[in-house]
Amino acid sequence: MPGKLVVVSNRGPYVIRGRNKERAVGGLVTAVEPVVRATKGTWVAWGGREGGSGEFSGDGAGYSWREVPLSREEIHGYYYGFANRVLWPLCHCLVEKCEFSRAQWRVFVEVNRKFAHIAAGESAEADLVWVHDYHLPLVPAVIRRQLKNQKIAFFWHIPFPPRDVFAILPWAREILAGLLGSHLIGFHASDYVENFCQCARDLLGARVDPVQGWVEYQGRRTWVRAVPIGIDVETFETHQRGVEVAGVSRRLREMLGVEKLALSVDRLDYSKGIPERLAALELLWERHPEYRGRLSFIQIAVPTRTEVEAYRLLKRQVEEAVGRINGRFSDGKWLPVYYLYRGFSQAELALYYAAADVALVTPLRDGLNLVAKEYLIARGRQPGVLVLSKFAGAAAELREALLVNPYDVEDMVAKIRLALEMPGPEQLMRLHLLQQRVRRRDLRWWVSSFLAHLETRDAAHHTLPRSAAAGREQAY
Repeated sequence: MPGKLVVVSNRGPYVIRGRNKERAVGGLVTAVEPVVRATKGTWVAWGGREGGSGEFSGDGAGYSWREVPLSREEIHGYYYGFANRVLWPLCHCLVEKCEFSRAQWRVFVEVNRKFAHIAAGESAEADLVWVHDYHLPLVPAVIRRQLKNQKIAFFWHIPFPPRDVFAILPWAREILAGLLGSHLIGFHASDYVENFCQCARDLLGARVDPVQGWVEYQGRRTWVRAVPIGIDVETFETHQRGVEVAGVSRRLREMLGVEKLALSVDRLDYSKGIPERLAALELLWERHPEYRGRLSFIQIAVPTRTEVEAYRLLKRQVEEAVGRINGRFSDGKWLPVYYLYRGFSQAELALYYAAADVALVTPLRDGLNLVAKEYLIARGRQPGVLVLSKFAGAAAELREALLVNPYDVEDMVAKIRLALEMPGPEQLMRLHLLQQRVRRRDLRWWVSSFLAHLETRDAAHHTLPRSAAAGREQAY
């Protein structure tokens, strides 16, 4: 990369709380920060607070962070509003949860412009601007209008829905056109690439070639690729080596008084399928009383978006379900469900992963799901079974997991039983194959593979000759 890397994302390496600047923890920061540092680049992101100076904040590690200041009205219209009341549920095919608002759309547009103008001010023609996620889909086209030859990449981290779902959005064309200001767009799964290409063809009239993976629109070609994100394998293996896995597992079971332990780790989001999962477990204990007293389930639920009403209702629904199940089946010594509503560090999660015989990763829909990969690596050489929703993006990679339909309670019960009764040698065989794949496609692989796609496409936004941009048959 001849120039520097300018990363643009909703949240970045720091969160501002009062007068303190706290380090943010997350896969994106872990993956991208080394490249930003190596190129002495800049990270453009919101600091998570109202207001802000927008000034440079050096991190002492070789790159700059530029805070995007947002007012209270902008935060509520852009983040809690359009991004998380429209785009998030729409892209997870939960259309009934969408709350369309033209006022919030207008705020969303203005905030995207703000991010784009700040990023453009930090960029030279030799630099690469890498924009991330559904919060900022208009940024590439805004930068393109300011800097015609700027190299721009975008990674969409959540599902991209089918054409019939995305077409519901009144501003679908604007979102697509904004993204197509990029030279390269990345998704986690090939299904999302196909959905995006269909939307670009049908809603914008763009030419698309799904085999070669490009979209032509307004005289420019944008490459589209599936590059699933990985985890920081080295860190999780370090955590795994730092605890005696069998000992932790044994002590936790002794404390809970159970033979088998199942675990789920989710943000408390309606896309994660937590009520459906609890319903399946309730049916399991109802129909198969032999698991009462033998199996306990730990649900780690990390608080998120508590200002959105749908999330407050979900919290109440989950807590009521936990109370009902424990009230039905607890015998005073054994508790079926342990519900932990708080954030956990990676080191803490590694302890729970190490103790769990079964991980239930059963979202209704998920862009990828890194919890599944974290559990596999944290198991080390100990047996363990991953029960994974077929509607998680990771299902395309993790084929040796027990794939399940989270909407089908009978299928859920059957797959949980299969996981609980699977012989140890089969568990280890499946686990070994899954671990190999996760190790090959880790965070470093994701960054290098995505950036390599830019290099193979001349590392510049390709402008087509007029004769090539018009008058040709649809390729899709």
